Amino acid sequence: MAQDKDPLAAAGESLKGYFDMQAESLREMMGGKPPESLIAPGIEPGELAEWAATAAQLQQLWVDFATHQAAAAAEKSASGSNLLDPAQWLVMSQAMLGQMPKGMFEASARLAQDQMQLWSGVMQSFAAGGKAVETPDPAALPKSDRRFADPAWREHPAFLLLHQTYLMLADYFRTSVKGMDGLDKVKRQQLEFAVTALAEAMSPDNFIALNPVVMKRTMETRGANLVRGMQHLVNDLKRGQLTHTDPNAFRLGENLAASPGKVVHETLLYQLIQYAPSTDTVLEVPLVIFPPWINRFYILDLTPKKSFIKWAVDQGISVFVVSWKSADETMGEIVWDDYIRAQIEAIDHVAKRLDVPAVHNIGYCVAGTTLAATLAVLARRGEADKVRSATFFTAQVDFERAGDLKHFIDEGQLEMIGQLSPQGYLDGRYLAATFNALRGRDLIWNYVVNNYLLGEDYPAFDLLHWNGDVTNLPSKWHNAYLRDLYRDNKLVVPDALAADGTPIDLTRVATPSFVQAGREDHIAPAESVWRITRHFAGPIEFLLAGSGHIAGVVNPPSAGKYQYWVGDNAAPSLKDFLAGASEHPGSWWPHWLEWLHRQSDARVPATGKRVPGSTGDKVIEDAPGRYVKTR
Repeated sequence: MAQDKDPLAAAGESLKGYFDMQAESLREMMGGKPPESLIAPGIEPGELAEWAATAAQLQQLWVDFATHQAAAAAEKSASGSNLLDPAQWLVMSQAMLGQMPKGMFEASARLAQDQMQLWSGVMQSFAAGGKAVETPDPAALPKSDRRFADPAWREHPAFLLLHQTYLMLADYFRTSVKGMDGLDKVKRQQLEFAVTALAEAMSPDNFIALNPVVMKRTMETRGANLVRGMQHLVNDLKRGQLTHTDPNAFRLGENLAASPGKVVHETLLYQLIQYAPSTDTVLEVPLVIFPPWINRFYILDLTPKKSFIKWAVDQGISVFVVSWKSADETMGEIVWDDYIRAQIEAIDHVAKRLDVPAVHNIGYCVAGTTLAATLAVLARRGEADKVRSATFFTAQVDFERAGDLKHFIDEGQLEMIGQLSPQGYLDGRYLAATFNALRGRDLIWNYVVNNYLLGEDYPAFDLLHWNGDVTNLPSKWHNAYLRDLYRDNKLVVPDALAADGTPIDLTRVATPSFVQAGREDHIAPAESVWRITRHFAGPIEFLLAGSGHIAGVVNPPSAGKYQYWVGDNAAPSLKDFLAGASEHPGSWWPHWLEWLHRQSDARVPATGKRVPGSTGDKVIEDAPGRYVKTR
């Protein structure tokens, strides 16, 4: 291998050669016939017109797209914009492998060739003999994977050996990284992640000619699936983002984010929404929710059956939520201090509006990280009593074990991200692509197969709609967040960071806190979330929920899903916590509500400004407000 050759490209070439060999073996086995003949009869003359129409439609779709792209490129050139199309997000991964050790993929390529020689010999022997080969019991196969669950992958020995060989090769790649000498822990983790991502991209089910399910569908529909798939692909390329759900199925304020309420305050950074009570009395201490500033707030107000906000209102809580503004050119100078000032301002505004001395807070994910800093600032200023309690949903403050996202924050990646933000903000589509890459099999390639190759219609799924409703981030703050917190882990070093002129020391935080983590969370791993218990000085209730970063949080009691664990909050580690924890079925929301009542149980009538927009109360607009609708 040439010393200056990009290792990711070399890996791709090795695997591409592997699949070229597979396709060639299929052709040889069938005596030069196309692979489709394995599973479909020849084309009747009367069908040629249908196939010709399909080909013409595919060609026209691509011509139209090329014309659109040329016009868009000319417009960018005229405006002086050099922003990369988010559809090209995969280039970001190349920086991750800039110093990959040489020789790994050369050895892998040799292994692939040896395996394919054996595979080809077996299949050629089968073709020459013309004898039927008994398909083994799926339970007896060496490897299993739900991508190859369709019986078509086992009905013919070619596809049986094809997918089994691929799974073995993918295992070899991952095992090779784990067994390599001379790698530090961080580099090894980066390589494991990159090799897994590459192997998923090269899976045979992602290729028309190597996927028997796609070939069957193509023959059955005379290629109509490919036309639909091409239309899906073109639409996604134009918008620079992978589509996961029916874009017309949901409308904000109607069947999503529909809990009744009013925008009662706004700044250039956020709107503050207050929800209308549904009970005659409410808890005296209101709840102010800070959702992630990297996402839209309505993850906590999906359809009514899933809405945490609606559920909390129905439990008699006065609920407020911050709706962060998606960044634009005017927000290029927004930094850490601005988000912390915004949280303090929202706390003060609600307390003044309802004439109460304190509020409860929830911080979800990155907003929980910011909330921890906010509490430290208030403690340093002698104002900790403004917050009666704090709840953290899957939030990290100690980033030593922060999970797969750390693979995107070495110097090469940070430099690349900086280049993607020439107008002072990071296009949210890049961030969405990064999170999709963390679970590429489920959030990328599954949709490539279903929507582009099989041409299936998009499902109507509220959570996936939210997942694709991206938010732009102020680039200056985003880069500082990645460097100071994720990379350098400064938040847990007393006074290493400051906000609004106040040094931050988490050990000063004595606010009663409820900390929820997801057992299968890949964005904020449970072990990482647990570490908040090492830094806060106040009482902490730790709860481990079943499932991951989203489903572990958005789990209403009515669903009857998953479980949660509670135990010794003073345990020295998460492992020790789990060893003595008790498991409970269903949603953890009622357990949290009991904890909240223990912090303050006084109730007041749901009248006056507890009802936003009531007589004499000036409000700005109906929920969910303008900011959540701005891209």
